[in-house]
This record gives sequence, C-alpha cells and structure tokens, in this order.
Amino acid sequence: MIARAVFWGSLGALAWTHAGYPATAAALGRIRRRSVRKVSFEPSVAVIVAAHNEEAVIERRVANLRELDYPTEKLQIVVTSDASTDRTEELAERAGARIVRNPRGGKVAAQDHAVRETEAEIVAFSDANATWARDALDKLVRSFADPEVAYVCGQLRLEAADGGNQEGVYWRYEMLTRDAESRLGSVTGGNGSIYALRRSDYVEVDPRWGHDLSLPYLMVQRGRRAVYEPRAVSSEKPTPSNESEYRRKIRMFEHCWLIVLRGGMLRRQPPGYALELLSHRHLRYASGILHLVLLGASFALVRESELYAVATGLQLGVIAAAAAGVALPRYYVLITWATNVALWNYLRRGVPATWQIAEGTR
Repeated sequence: MIARAVFWGSLGALAWTHAGYPATAAALGRIRRRSVRKVSFEPSVAVIVAAHNEEAVIERRVANLRELDYPTEKLQIVVTSDASTDRTEELAERAGARIVRNPRGGKVAAQDHAVRETEAEIVAFSDANATWARDALDKLVRSFADPEVAYVCGQLRLEAADGGNQEGVYWRYEMLTRDAESRLGSVTGGNGSIYALRRSDYVEVDPRWGHDLSLPYLMVQRGRRAVYEPRAVSSEKPTPSNESEYRRKIRMFEHCWLIVLRGGMLRRQPPGYALELLSHRHLRYASGILHLVLLGASFALVRESELYAVATGLQLGVIAAAAAGVALPRYYVLITWATNVALWNYLRRGVPATWQIAEGTR
C-alpha cells in the first residue's frame, strides 16, 4: 500500500537525519579518523568583521580581537561596513580597526571586498556580536600547517539565553556531529562566529549565499579539506526566545534552500562526503516536509492498526506540547516549521542578499 511506504519512508528519513546519521558518523569517526597535522604556526592573518549598523557592539568586538594572543605584527583587524548609517565605522576606526566601506549589498559582498583589500595569508571571519577566547586565533590557524586543509571553523558556544530559547541544546548536538564529520574528512557546514580560510583558497560565491553552508562543500569539490577545531572558541548571545529564533531561522533557511537547490552541492563530490551532505543537509532542511508527509500518512493509516494510531497520537502530542509552550517540543516544532516557511518564501520571492540584526543578540 502506498500510504505504508510513504509512512515508513518519511519516518526512516527523519530518524536517519536526526539520530541515525549523527550516531553513525560518530562511530565511524572513531574507527577511521583522518587526522589533521597541527603544529605551532603563525601566518599573517586578517580578521574580517562584516557589520551593518553595529554601533552597540563594534568597539567591544574590535577590543576583543586586539587582545588575542597572536603576534600583533602579523594580525590585521578589518571591519567591512555594509553601508552602515550609524556610528559603526567611526567607532570601529577609533578602536583600532581598518575600515572597508561598501555600498549596501549584503554580508557576503562586504566580505568579498575586504578580502580583496588584504594580502594576508589567512583570512578569518567573525560576527560583530561574537567574543573570541584569547587563544582562539592561535588554535584556529594551527590546522593550516596541514597543506590539505583550506577551511577551518571553530566552536561556537552560546551563552545562556535571557528567555526560553532552546538553541543551545541543539547547538551542542550539532557540534558533536560536526566533530565527527571533521574526523571523517570534512565538515558539511561551518558557523559565522569563527572560521578561516587560506586566502589562496577563498571563493567569491553568489552574494545571496552564506559562507557557513557554501564554503565547506566548495573546498571539498576542489580536492581540499574543511575541518572543525573545537579548541578555537567563540561565544555569542542567542536570541531570547524560541519565537525569535524561529524568525531568525526562517531567514537563515531561505539562504540554505537556495544553496541546496541551486548550488550544485553534490556535483563532483567523493561518495562518502556526498552521503554526508544528503544526510546532514538535504534531509535536515527537508524535515518540515517529511513531518507533514508522515502526519498525512499516519492519518490515512490510523484505522489500519494500533501501531499507526499510536504514531498519530505521538505526533499530535508533540504538537500539543509545543502549542502549550513546553520548551523543547516548542523549539523543535517551530524550527522544523521554519524550514517549510523558508522554502515557500524562497520559491515565492527569492532570497535577498542583505540582512538585519537578529533581535536580542546585542
């Protein structure tokens, strides 16, 4: 019966992307670890912070970067302003950063311009609201002693949310999966808080794309590695509630859908890494669709056996708990639903290149 195949297919896909794949990657990563040669290594580095109207945090951000344990003669701090209309540029320059001014074009366009303006061996990137540990840059660049490595992302630690946002729970789970992927060869995604590339490997992508999802797979397509360094630590304040995180995730998933559907992620990829992309990215972003399909199949089969009735009840129970405000179910339902809203937005109007500051993160 078609309904049964749909039920078990959607359930299996959800179970694999959320549980089976992370567990399998972790197990395989312990068995066949692909190491990274890390030694003391101090190349010239430009740390680039893209900013649009960040006057509330930019002085603190520059001060934090100036305090890093890294040779000052080899470190340049660059604030690339995406047409800021407040005092971002003035305050950043006063704090000791080099300013690169841009017409309004979005984060990626501002980053591209800044890279063109520097000659450093390594270009590192961070958010304006992030705080790096003093040794973060030193730990980040050590992996570049390995000639196979083109991209390194560090560990983002989310501070305790002011409200009820459960993003921190998800992020710890995500970091474990990313660590496993790195041991297997390369990560399938990074994070905007702390990452770096060799300048010679930097790729200018569609300005509507984000670096977090696009750069790792592009490096692997070029025969390079994109790895995770958990000792390079950055911290950020998350949005205050599950509802604000839901709105942030819609904006983020719009860019993800663009890359998944138009970015050629699976083209010329090694088979193992292609499976990682399918498991961790394609199926994860399709979770909202899979849940709708699963619920529809469950309703169609609810009278057929007790198993399908229980499955239907469990799904409705999670939705009811989310509606009642129970923290983790509400987070999961909202973020999963955000994938559907983002896909609809992308199909309906496309994806803008510019961005706005997420509420409560400053």
